[in-house]
Amino acid sequence: MSTHADPRPLIGEPLPLDLLNTRWSDDDGAYDLFDRPDGLAIWLNSAGLAGIAPDSPGARDALIATRAALFALVQPGTTEPARARDMLNETLGHGHVRRVLTEDGPQSPIETDSPDWIAAWRAAEHYLRLLEEKPDRIRKCANPECPLRFYDVSKAGARRWCSMATCGNRAKYRSHYARQHQPKEDPTHR
Repeated sequence: MSTHADPRPLIGEPLPLDLLNTRWSDDDGAYDLFDRPDGLAIWLNSAGLAGIAPDSPGARDALIATRAALFALVQPGTTEPARARDMLNETLGHGHVRRVLTEDGPQSPIETDSPDWIAAWRAAEHYLRLLEEKPDRIRKCANPECPLRFYDVSKAGARRWCSMATCGNRAKYRSHYARQHQPKEDPTHR
């Protein structure tokens, strides 16, 4: 298990968005957490799945396929809508919730055809729940250069940035800079 800190600028979002946020960019370039040798372990730990889902090449591949499906669904125009749904349904086809009654009461264990699919299946299933609850709260950061996604839980539903401290402040700075450096209109040339 990796003990490295999660390097991503935005963590703690609902599982499907947290999976999407394993790809990000900053002023130095674009990154993919799963390209790091310890990236899968970092993500599983950060997402609370360490010990539940395996840190294996098969789990990594399942998560990358599910991330591609989720991206196709949240980024209109990248894939035909029917194909995007099929991609997510492919992940969902690898598992199901089984209802059972145990001596402790009702239980709903998740069963997958391979342990490698448990994290990916959970992310796909959680995405369906977000769509059922408030799909309009699934948002992309308003910074056009930022690929991060978040679930807006603000009371007014007006969150625009993945982080006000990074993207929000950068946008404010750019806007201020543009206003300060735009050519002044010459009143004699009207």
